[in-house]
Amino acid sequence: MQDDPRNKATTGISGLWGRSACAWAVAFAALHFYWALGGSWGLSVSAGPLAEERPGWFVAAGLWGVGALCLVGGGLGWLLARPWPGDPAGSVLKALGWCACAVLLVRGVAVEVLLLSGAAGPERGISPAQRLWTLVLWNPWFLVGGLLFGLAARRFGRTWGPRDGATEQSLTPCQEPDR
Repeated sequence: MQDDPRNKATTGISGLWGRSACAWAVAFAALHFYWALGGSWGLSVSAGPLAEERPGWFVAAGLWGVGALCLVGGGLGWLLARPWPGDPAGSVLKALGWCACAVLLVRGVAVEVLLLSGAAGPERGISPAQRLWTLVLWNPWFLVGGLLFGLAARRFGRTWGPRDGATEQSLTPCQEPDR
């Protein structure tokens, strides 16, 4: 039985970035669900006073809601690891991957710039511990997630090889072979 070149997305570098983006998102979802269920490790350095008070809106939207959104992102990462179907749905998946990349990178860079410039300092209620952990842990975490989704989106669509009888000249951009 001959291997289908369209399946290399799940075994090669093309699918690696999507699977990594999926794992990143699921790990972040698990952390949010841990916090939503009452866990506190790491929450005080990311949420400050909200971690102590835990108002209902924060638990519902900021913990359960973000966790659910992260699971959706995990599904997107998993889909980006699959071969591109070559139809409009594939284009939508690729666009969503780029959107996730942009949102995560903008969030990571913007908060980093605000903290490093001093625009978000003690007068804004940010403790030195929050500032440190945000600079060295949380913002890099968002940057890594953005890069993973960007690499997954970039590789998505390059996973299908030429079909039987298809030449490189007859391939559409959606079916571009790996080089």
